[in-house]
Amino acid sequence: MKESEYLRLDATALADLIRRGEVSQQEVCDTAIRRAESVNGVINAICQPQYDQARSQSPAHGQAFSGVPFLLKDLAQEQQGEWCSYGSRGFRGNIASQDSEFVRRSRISGLVFLGRTATPELGLKAVTESRLWGPTRNPWNRNLTPGGSSGGSGAAVAAGIVPMAGANDGGGSIRIPAAYNGLFGLKPSRGRISVGPHSGEAWTGASTDHVVSRTVRDSAAMLDVLAGPAAGDPFQIPAPSSPYAELMQQSPRPLKIGLFTKSPYGTAVDPACVEAVEATGRLLQSLGHVVEYAQPSFDGPALARSYLGLYFGEVAAAMDRAADEWGAKDSDFELDTQLLGMLGRTLPLPDYVRMRQGWNRFARALGSFFGEYDLYLSPTTGQLPAKIGELATPSHLQLVARLMLLLKAGRLLHRSGQVEHLAMESLARTPFTQLGNLTGTPAMSMPLHWTGDGLPVGVQFGARHGDEATLLQLAAQLEEAAPWFHHYERLEQLA
Repeated sequence: MKESEYLRLDATALADLIRRGEVSQQEVCDTAIRRAESVNGVINAICQPQYDQARSQSPAHGQAFSGVPFLLKDLAQEQQGEWCSYGSRGFRGNIASQDSEFVRRSRISGLVFLGRTATPELGLKAVTESRLWGPTRNPWNRNLTPGGSSGGSGAAVAAGIVPMAGANDGGGSIRIPAAYNGLFGLKPSRGRISVGPHSGEAWTGASTDHVVSRTVRDSAAMLDVLAGPAAGDPFQIPAPSSPYAELMQQSPRPLKIGLFTKSPYGTAVDPACVEAVEATGRLLQSLGHVVEYAQPSFDGPALARSYLGLYFGEVAAAMDRAADEWGAKDSDFELDTQLLGMLGRTLPLPDYVRMRQGWNRFARALGSFFGEYDLYLSPTTGQLPAKIGELATPSHLQLVARLMLLLKAGRLLHRSGQVEHLAMESLARTPFTQLGNLTGTPAMSMPLHWTGDGLPVGVQFGARHGDEATLLQLAAQLEEAAPWFHHYERLEQLA
């Protein structure tokens, strides 16, 4: 199979060609590996290749994605007997005893795993620049980040290594890389996709798995593959009336959409991100939808504090797990991670519980908004991609962090007010995505705008809990009205 043909096909089309016998699984796999070998040295998206295993995988027949090349994110998407690094030296002993539910269902669908994609340490940042794997680069501009934490997957799909790749989203980690890499990215509702058997609710319910893809139909069909509870899951939500791959082909009803561009944290928003949303609003009106300026009413700084409290607790727990199970030391983790872990260990438990209980306020505020509007529309990110290394902790602040760790000054930091400053600073570039995580509601990023320099700019839509169908229907309508697939031709000669 010619690489030029491979790059012009999405996963659905590739599966159809294989199903009809017009091309073999082996030919497609070999082409994908050639593409990976030619471009991965440039973007550093694949951290753990599995090319030999992919070549030897037995053909599957009659499944949704039989023979289609795929990459797993190297965080939470565990394969039995394989190392899942979480982007961290501290997780060097994390060899899964069984497949995660995501991997199990992906295997059943016929996908061929080419390897695992890079992520920041523990998935903690919106840039993919771990000490373990080094920086992953944005295919549209290699001096820029592809975002995070699913940055390796986003870069790999944009660069044409695979048509879609595994991702997960605990604070924007599907939507941010989708925005920065010119892809479609849907974060499903809490409970739509099982995170078992290794977790009941990932990140206390804030995180969920899915994919980043080049087309809407691939994400819809993959949601059909992945959706549904597994034995032992804490709860399940109603299944759709029909498969998502069928529902998305139906035109959406006329929708009432609330549009906003102001950061909920009061932080700056790049004019290109504002322009993308306003242009999308005009397009929606031309398609018969009602668009009004309206924003869910909630305490943005309180949401940021609640989200960062989740960070602290999860990081401390992950570091403790690594120490207990594999003998990891704090020094095995990056300096920023160590500081977050210290803050987690010193956060009073009642404060953490109050933060977690506070999620209810955000869910009620969003529920009130959806009493009047079907969807919200906002920027996906507040800023365009940062330069590689731009967000690394400056050397003078590293010295301060080391001193804080040496003095075990976590409680002092909590009392000083510096934690609140840290919350605003860490979320300033991506202030629009965390609402969907804490409320468990579905949200998607779409590549509907491009800057004069040729960078993609994502716009975000959010819906009420369980309403992925409306999002996918609208996405398909917008994809037809403002197609983006042709932009990928610019990346064909990436090597």
